[in-house]
Amino acid sequence: MTTSVALYKQDGKENGSVDLNADVFGIEPNESVVFDAILRQRASLRQGTHAVKNRSAVRGGGRKPWRQKGTGRARQGSIRSPQWRGGGIVFGPTPRSYSYKLPQKVRQLAMKSVLSQKVIDNGLVVVDSLKLDAPKTKDFAAVLNNLKVSEKTLLVLDESSENVELSARNLPNVTVVSASGVNILNVVNNTKLVITQAALSQVEEVLA
Repeated sequence: MTTSVALYKQDGKENGSVDLNADVFGIEPNESVVFDAILRQRASLRQGTHAVKNRSAVRGGGRKPWRQKGTGRARQGSIRSPQWRGGGIVFGPTPRSYSYKLPQKVRQLAMKSVLSQKVIDNGLVVVDSLKLDAPKTKDFAAVLNNLKVSEKTLLVLDESSENVELSARNLPNVTVVSASGVNILNVVNNTKLVITQAALSQVEEVLA
């Protein structure tokens, strides 16, 4: 089962159409699975390097400050107990990893859902190829203008192109990734998905 979208040249002219695999770009989006996948990816981006000093890490406090009985004061074992000024912190954050796993089928379903949503929202633009002779932001901006793309854009290439990547680097609303580097977060965070025909085939091959 397939569905078709227009195929464009980088000068903005239509060059026929391209068939999309409906199992990847034509499913009913599952919002619950997409939420879980985004949560997982955002959690894995957290550094988890937060830390505090507990009573074993703060300086001092090796000697009992006064004898156990007979002073009229509360018994104390160390001047670095948590209740003392300069003492250790109790139950504070410690370095940890926030990442966790989701089943592969769940992750694939989430990716298919966001790609299908792009088709529903008319946010998918397929280009037969995208090549620049030199790294010029002006030339790349002209390509986007030809394709009538002005929103936040994710550009997916089938292979690394230094000229394209350098040309897009100065545009704050454009992200360039390879077909193997597409993830659910950058698809959701961008309004338009511009993808080359070869990259489209690679994505379908992985997800179909």
